[in-house]
This record gives sequence, structure tokens and C-alpha cells, in this order.
Amino acid sequence: MATIFSKIIEGEIPCYKIAEDDRFFAFLDINPMTKGHTLVVPKQETDYIFDLDDATLCEMIVFAKKIAKSIENAVPCKRVGLMVIGLEVPHAHIHLIPIEKEGDMNLANPRVKLTSHEFEEIAMNIRNKL
Repeated sequence: MATIFSKIIEGEIPCYKIAEDDRFFAFLDINPMTKGHTLVVPKQETDYIFDLDDATLCEMIVFAKKIAKSIENAVPCKRVGLMVIGLEVPHAHIHLIPIEKEGDMNLANPRVKLTSHEFEEIAMNIRNKL
């Protein structure tokens, strides 16, 4: 059965897309830890990130790096943190989270509430920095 991320990639579920190529897809997290929180996923549906073959994992990190650099240039932050949890959706993914301090990546923090207009604006700003 297709994961929610596969449905997003296929356009069955709308998203705030940042970028895609033939192997990877990046979009804003709709329950963000901070403004600009982005998910990077392989188009290949694989549950656990470390089950990806080495070449795919390496290419995914390089793809995520381009997105992270765009986030840094579009969203005020000191850094873009990278987090891999892998329990929430059974589809390998990387969280790219704009941060000011380490505590910004604490999963217990309340999530940021944004309007669809704010999501669209953030996505456009990140895309424009690619």
C-alpha cells in the first residue's frame, strides 16, 4: 500500500513542493517544528533510510544539501539541522529544520501553526533560492 509520501509524490495529496528530480522530492512539513521545516524523500518507497542502497543514500544527502542551502538563504536561521527519525511514516525521509539553537529540534516543542498563505510564501522563497 502506498505511503502518504508516495501519494504526495504522485500528486494525489497536495503539498507545498520545494523541488524534485527523477529520484527525490522535497516539500514543506505541514506540522513544522520551525518555519521552513522541509522533508526530503526518495521517490523509491523504502521504509527505513538505512535500507537504501549506498548510492541512493549518498545522492539523497547531496539533494538534501541543495535544499538546506536554499532554506538557509530563504529563512532567517543560524543553521539548518538535519534529523532522521523514521518512525512517523514508513517511507525513508530526512527532516531539514531551520534552527537558532539546538533546542529548536526538540520533538517535545509545540509545532508552529501557519496559514496556507504562509506555507506558500515560504515554499516560494525557498524555491527562489535554489
